[in-house]
Parts: sequence; structure tokens; C-alpha cells
Amino acid sequence: MPSSKTTMPLQNIRVLELGQLIAGPYCGQVLADFGAEVIKIEPPGKGDAMRQWGQTDANGDPLWWNVIGRNKKSMTLDLRQPEGQEVLRKLVSKADILIENFRPGTMEKWGLGYDVLAAINPGLIMVRVTGFGQDGPYSNRAGFASVCEAMGGLRYISGYPDRPPVRVGISLGDTLAGLHGAMGALVALQHRERTGEGQIVDSAIYESVLGMMESLIPDYARAGKVRQRSGSFLPGIAPSNAYPARDGRDVIIGANQDTVFARLCEVMGQPGLAQHPDYATHRARGENQQAIDDLVAAWTRQHDAQHIVDMLAKAGVPAGLVFAAPEMLDDPHFIAREAIVEVPDRRGEPLPMQNVFPKLSRTPGQVRHVGVPLGAHTEEVLKELLQMEDAALAPLRNQRVI
Repeated sequence: MPSSKTTMPLQNIRVLELGQLIAGPYCGQVLADFGAEVIKIEPPGKGDAMRQWGQTDANGDPLWWNVIGRNKKSMTLDLRQPEGQEVLRKLVSKADILIENFRPGTMEKWGLGYDVLAAINPGLIMVRVTGFGQDGPYSNRAGFASVCEAMGGLRYISGYPDRPPVRVGISLGDTLAGLHGAMGALVALQHRERTGEGQIVDSAIYESVLGMMESLIPDYARAGKVRQRSGSFLPGIAPSNAYPARDGRDVIIGANQDTVFARLCEVMGQPGLAQHPDYATHRARGENQQAIDDLVAAWTRQHDAQHIVDMLAKAGVPAGLVFAAPEMLDDPHFIAREAIVEVPDRRGEPLPMQNVFPKLSRTPGQVRHVGVPLGAHTEEVLKELLQMEDAALAPLRNQRVI
């Protein structure tokens, strides 16, 4: 892990994160992981609902918060009160980026729309993460990831053709929108570097999902094909599937490219398959997908899963086992790459979590600390950034503005 003194690419960037739940806070997590000073602004009392979501440890402490709140400062501020809104306007004058994921119009209702904030700080970049974007007929709808994943096309193609659509086991749409928000903020920073101008980054969950849907739209518009659910494989891409091993495990094999398929045939002891007219080309294999999958499965059933992976790895054929958390923690590649790091929790005990990605050769990101207690930095931020004295803070405390 890099030293805490290592120069980080965003270390001079200050971010005000107003977002709650997943999409906005994940955007803040990405920026914080690469060194931005992310000040998470939460409602006094309960804070972000993410502090309570997910599994708890033996002490009853929620675990997810340690990840999505990592590397951030926390201050409390009631944005529904005029005094809280005024404090935020003052903080904006010291900020580079503001992240929010309220419904469109909420910030404007509080007197915190972009026109107001940009008048204070013309270079401000405002990342606005919502379900359906800042305009359009659906913009005022509540937009959780499940709904937006469905409208963005992901849900329709997930699962098996003889069953209703299924959901991916994470809030993928939220995370994608947060990632797009972070990417948009970095692009906007580059524009500001050249011109001094700030701008709005409008990251919609449904569009973040739509953007990853490959050729789904032109497939229909030009070829009249509506992509359907196909289970564990993609139609026309063969062999590329989960195949059963002798020991009951599944092996994922991706050998759909011509040269890779030829190497698979060699390992299977059936080199002639690579020249067979039914399997010799990508399109031929796609047209005979079930037949080639049956041939591969008949071979995998004769061997244990790890042995299959070892043989195919040696031959240059992409293959792997299906990992859950226990396999990730024990895998030598994950360990060598430090894909999972141990970070001290609030009790000083090591807590494993995913590292910062992607890896940068000169200025890597770093998990510096887990999510902090609610309001841990409230007075520090107000005193250091706004030079507020205790006498000025007392009324804010008494009125529960902070």
C-alpha cells in the first residue's frame, strides 16, 4: 500500500458530497480514493441511511458504511433550514466539486441551484445524480436502481428465457451512475483547467445503464432483433459458458475466438473440431452453439474444476472458477495484486475490503481510513474553512443546524 505521504492525483481538489444512499456517495468514494478532500454533508441525527444498511459485524456495527464512507470527512448540516443553506453557500466558495443526488428541483427549492452557487463560485462543478436526469417527462420520478436498470434495458436481458427477468445481485445502476458522475467531474475539471468555467454534470441512472448495453439499440433498429434473455451464455458467442466439472463445480470457459477455440480443441484431445465446418468459424460456432456446448461439457465432466483451469491456463484459453468472497480472500493473484486490502476499523481491528481501482503507476489511490462517525469533522471544517469561532457555532448547535 502506498505511504500516506504519497502524492495523490486529486489531493488538491475539495468535494462537498450531499448525496445519500449509493449513487452520489459512490461518486464521492471514487474521488476520495484518489486523494480528493471529500466532505460528506449529512443531516444531523441519523446521517446517511447507508450507515445502517447491510450486514453487521459481531459488535452490531454495519459493515457497508466502512466502504462507501471511506476516505471521507463527515460533517452534519441541516439543509432544510435557512441557516444550514447559508453555511453551504459559504462552503461552496471554497469547493471545486459538489455532488448531490436529490430529486430535480430540491436544491433549487433550498436556494442552492446551480445558478446561485455558480454566482458564488463560477468554477464550481456540480455533479447531479438522479434516476432519470435533470429534465424530460420522467425527471421528477423517484428513480431507484432497480427501476432504472429495467428501463435502461439490463433487466430485460438478465436471466433465463423461460423465467421472469432477474436482478443482478448488486445495485449496479447506482454504482454505474456514480462512476459516470466521477468521470464527468474529472472531464469538467479538465475543461475548467483550460477555461476557468465550471459546469453541471448530469448523470442519470437509466442512461448509465443504457450506455453499457452494447449493440442492443442498433440490433433492433437495423436488424429487427430484440435481444432476449439467454441465461449463462450470449447467443452466437460459442463456446463461452459455464461448464460442469467432475467435482460438482462449474468452470467458466471463453474460447469463442478462432485461434483460442483451436487451442481448446487441442487440450480436449479433439483437434479436428477446429476444422469441422460446423465449428471452424465464429459464425458457424454461433449457429451450432448448443452442439459445441454439449461437446465441451462432455469433456469438462471428466475432470475436476481446478485441473481444467490449470490445463486451459497453460494452453492460453481463458478459463476460471466462479469466485465468492472466500475464494477472493484466499486467491494468490488477488493477494499479489493487493486487490483486497485490510484497513483498521474504528476499533483498530483489520477489516478487509476491495482496494482502489484502476491502479496508477505514479499516483495510485489509497484506502486511508474507513467511514468515520457521523459529524466527526463538523467543527474542524467550519473552523478551518470558514474561520468560525465557538461563539458562532453555538447557535447552530442549539438550533440543530449542525
